[in-house]
Amino acid sequence: MAERQAGPATGWVSTGLHWRDGRPVLSAVHGRRVHEREASPGTEVGWLLGGPRRCTGAWLVGQDERTPCPHHAEIAPDGGAVQCAPCQSVDRGLALARDQILDDGRTYRLYLAWFGEGLLKVGLTAEQRGTSRLLEQGALAWTFAARGALPAVRRAELTVAASGLARERFNSRVKLDHWWEHGDLAHRRTLLTEARSRAHGLLDGHGLELLAGHPVTDHVEVFGLTGGAPAAYRQIDALAPGAVVAGRLRPAIGRHLLLDQSDGTEPLLLDTRRLTGWTLSPAQGRPPSGLSLRPRVRPEAPDTQEALF
Repeated sequence: MAERQAGPATGWVSTGLHWRDGRPVLSAVHGRRVHEREASPGTEVGWLLGGPRRCTGAWLVGQDERTPCPHHAEIAPDGGAVQCAPCQSVDRGLALARDQILDDGRTYRLYLAWFGEGLLKVGLTAEQRGTSRLLEQGALAWTFAARGALPAVRRAELTVAASGLARERFNSRVKLDHWWEHGDLAHRRTLLTEARSRAHGLLDGHGLELLAGHPVTDHVEVFGLTGGAPAAYRQIDALAPGAVVAGRLRPAIGRHLLLDQSDGTEPLLLDTRRLTGWTLSPAQGRPPSGLSLRPRVRPEAPDTQEALF
C-alpha cells in the first residue's frame, strides 16, 4: 500500500509496547500528548481500532521524545512497518542499525542474548537504555560481554557474528517456536557464560572493556514462560479498521501480548507492533472480532522409543 497524506489523527494513536525500568508499558499519542499504561498481568483490555493506520513519527538524533510524523502519512494496515519512508530515513534507531551513525558520543554495551536452543544473538545497546532492549526483543536469557564507544562495540559485534558464535538477527517466528521448550535455568546460564568466554577470546585487543564477571540474567519467569507457552493459541496476523482486540493480559513477552478469553477459547497473541498506528477507542466487554487469526499448536514430542522389530 502506498503511503499518502492524511489529516491528523482525531483520537489516541497506539505507539505500541515498550519496557521501562523492567516494566512493560503500552503507550498512545494524541499530537504531542502521551498516554501510558502498564501492561500488568490480569488486566482486562479492549480496543476498537479506527483507521486509517498512521505513521507514528520518528526518534530524532539528540531528541528525548518522539517527533510526530509531519506528513500525517497513512501506512499499510497489515504490514510490519510502523513508519512512513521519510520518517524511517531520519529515525536514529534505524540509522544506527544501518551503520549510518558512526559515533554519537555515548557508551554502548555488547550483549549476547539467548532465544532458544541454537538461537544465540549478538548485539549492542546504548548503556543509558539499561536492559530495555533485551526485554523488548524477548530474550529468554542474556549477558553483557563488553562496553565502549560505538565504533569499537560495532566492530566487536561484527567480529563475533563473523566467527559463527552468534547471529545478529532472528525473526519473530523463529523466536516464537522456542517458547514451548527452552531447557532449564542452569543450562541457559552455562551456555551464555561459555559463549561470553569465547567472545572475549575473539575480542582480545579490540580496545573494549571486557565484562568477564557480568551475571547472566534470565527472563523466562518474567515472561511467564516457566511452563512454556500455552499448548494452543491463536496468533493475530492482521488487523483492520473496526476490529476489536480484547482479553485478559498474561505477562508480556518482549513486545508480544497474550490475551486470555472469557469464553474459554484459546488465547490470542498480539504483536503490539501491529497495533502501532491505529486509533484506539475503549471496547471493554466486547468480544474480539475482525481479526485475521492463525492457530499455533505445541508440536508433539518426537517418539524416541527404539523400534522393537
